[in-house]
Amino acid sequence: MRNRSVDQTAANRSEADNNVNQATIISEIRPSNFMKHRLNNYLRLSHEMFDEIPKPVRSLLSLLSLLLLIPLSSCTLPNRPCASSGAANAFPFCNSSLPLLTRAESLVSLLTLDEKIKQLSNTADAVPRLGLPAYEWWSEALHGLCANGPGVLFNGSIRAATVFPQIILTAASFNRTLWREVARAIAEEARAMHNVGQAGLTFWAPNINIFRDPRWGRGQETPGEDPLTVSTFAVEYVKGFQHEDDNGGLMLSACCKHFTAYDLEKWNGSARYTFNAKVTEQDMEDTFQPPFKSCITEGHASCLMCAYNQVNGVPSCAREDLLNQARDEWGFEGYITSDCDAVAIIYENQTYSSSPEESIADVLKAGMDINCGTYLLRHTKSAIEKGKIEEEDINRALLNLFTVQLRLGRFNAEQNNQWFERLGHTDVCTENHRNLALEATRQGLVLLKNENGFLPLKRQKVESIAVIGPAGNDTDILGGDYTGIPCRPVSILEGIQDYIENTIFVPGCQNVSCNSTSGFDLATDIARNSDYVILVAGLSLTEETEDLDRVSLLLPGKQMQLVNTISSVTKRPIVLVLIGGGPIDVSFAKENKDIGGIIWIGYPGEVGGQVLAEVLFGDYNPDGRLPITWYPESFTNVPMSDMNMRPDPSRSYPGRTYRFYTGETVYKFGYGLSYSNFSYKFLSAPDKLILSLPYIEMFHMGKIPDYVRTDGPDHVYIKDISSCQDLKFSVRVSVFNHGGMNGAHTVLLFVRHRSNLTDYPVKQLIGFERVHASVGETTEVEIFVDPCKHISVANKQGKRRLLLGPHVLMLEDLEHEFYIQA
Repeated sequence: MRNRSVDQTAANRSEADNNVNQATIISEIRPSNFMKHRLNNYLRLSHEMFDEIPKPVRSLLSLLSLLLLIPLSSCTLPNRPCASSGAANAFPFCNSSLPLLTRAESLVSLLTLDEKIKQLSNTADAVPRLGLPAYEWWSEALHGLCANGPGVLFNGSIRAATVFPQIILTAASFNRTLWREVARAIAEEARAMHNVGQAGLTFWAPNINIFRDPRWGRGQETPGEDPLTVSTFAVEYVKGFQHEDDNGGLMLSACCKHFTAYDLEKWNGSARYTFNAKVTEQDMEDTFQPPFKSCITEGHASCLMCAYNQVNGVPSCAREDLLNQARDEWGFEGYITSDCDAVAIIYENQTYSSSPEESIADVLKAGMDINCGTYLLRHTKSAIEKGKIEEEDINRALLNLFTVQLRLGRFNAEQNNQWFERLGHTDVCTENHRNLALEATRQGLVLLKNENGFLPLKRQKVESIAVIGPAGNDTDILGGDYTGIPCRPVSILEGIQDYIENTIFVPGCQNVSCNSTSGFDLATDIARNSDYVILVAGLSLTEETEDLDRVSLLLPGKQMQLVNTISSVTKRPIVLVLIGGGPIDVSFAKENKDIGGIIWIGYPGEVGGQVLAEVLFGDYNPDGRLPITWYPESFTNVPMSDMNMRPDPSRSYPGRTYRFYTGETVYKFGYGLSYSNFSYKFLSAPDKLILSLPYIEMFHMGKIPDYVRTDGPDHVYIKDISSCQDLKFSVRVSVFNHGGMNGAHTVLLFVRHRSNLTDYPVKQLIGFERVHASVGETTEVEIFVDPCKHISVANKQGKRRLLLGPHVLMLEDLEHEFYIQA
């Protein structure tokens, strides 16, 4: 999503790119992300006023607001339009005893055309004659409350909020219960901020795009590359965040984004605003769409955001077939918003439409409901006058918008005495939420290398430690993007100092980009004289973020040289700590005997320094697993714009993600070490799955049923299976801890077809569970599998099919074969 200033401070621009350039220029002179977002929150002038200000003056106002932190407008405490004792609460839309649709239709019928149009922007205007205050739809809460959108303000009684680990690290826990609890905690803080007038009710998270390419700058915001993992996370986040009751009432609204096949910012001349994602029906069905389908069918998300990019030549927000699929096939009941400026670029940048009015018609008739930006405000009236749309198109959109607001209780005359209506500033930055952030970071951290059991360090034998690397004493870097103001951040240096008082910090490089060796000599001297060295390397938002993809998978600048220089002079092997969301090619460190341990901490949030120290000194046994494949640098030869998931040997295309990639890896998906050793045993698993009775009867009659396809490998289309429910099975596994330390362990269950079939995944994750096992003890775990959902794959036409014949269940090196028969 674009920073708010791109659209809100340039309502009259003629080209969307002008806005992008302006925002980029301003961002380069802003001292911090926090101040940038703070500025954005204060740019609340009305559209009419701002339209009259020349662009150079607007830029100057923006800069002055940044430097002086003077609000350009005040925020209004949230109020319920129907709560007053005036005439407004007599309207039918205030009557909570009526059906939601009746109330929404009543409200729409009371609005004039101009009033309706002013509701089609993320900043919806007030309607004083009906008692409707203005409403800001755009708030953000990806891994904690943040001010990327104008709906969240840290300017009242609440000045900070818990910063949980970035999503890619939380996903590495493979703990669905944890995922829901984190979402619930974020929601409690979000609702508390709403109750005191510092946030809205509608939040545009989670990001559930597939982390398709390791260079993607926003991959850090996602749960990784695997469709099952991402789908499961989407469901847990939305359920935990929305807190939907049995009647469809919501505490808050969550939004699944970015629909669909969005995973490129800027690469080799391609930009997200104009990129045409050419996606096969096969990849669409079994890679890109499953998270969105699950988010809606199982999570019951109340919002869907359509993306900037085109999908096969049509702008995402104008893909009527895909938006209708969400509503008609998946049962979506909510509102569809554009990404910010995604409507404007259809005409101004993509030149898909012939006029602004055509763009309005394209998106409204496709099923989009609201525009993040001002394009609909400025061109919808003209679109009606020119006959491109009808007022009924607007009414349809407003019904979706107001129905969600009604489900949120915004038009209830009285409070429902719900527990969340009583949340306030004492419910933000609580110890419970901090402890949950600690647990999320602990469970996600991944131990990548532990040479000869070098870790954990024995605290009583450590006299001194050197922490080297610019990120070692920087709390701003710990959150990643879409990060708010943390409650009590702990740097890596501070965390280690809590264990070893004699801990020295030296940056080595001036910053994460590390374009100079000027600090190497001092760092080398400190390292040579220290007992142990913790070298913190990796990425930051200068390498990967929104609107910025990586160009290399190696450590930035001269970081690799710093690592090799330091490791060559120390008394003992060093520990390499890697920060960042995307994969890093650290092949050199894997093979370097002078590097005793490698730990990936992603962007660990405000408690990152504490958790890293706990792991280093053995107070926590690491158990995270990589939710993404770590590729070698050679993968950068693969065009980022090539959306194909499956390999194509004819053009030396290696495929993408662990499911299809055929090349070498640095670390595989699901990789992660522990201070313990675990082994598995299958306790129970099916030897055979037999499809329902009609098929067998036909075979007994000497006929091959039409449902069994013999073109290529024998298979049955999912739509033809009479009962997928009857095919479900469970796998019971024992997990034995051979020693080292008590700890948790994540069981990842994969499946593959026995034959090496074209277009079929190399292997596919079909279930995961996290268990705890003490040293010398066995723990049992049960994983439930739905073959129609988890084992099926799409054919080239995008039709789901279940292959017959031998399949193999896989637990690392342990295998169990079973047959699917008709």
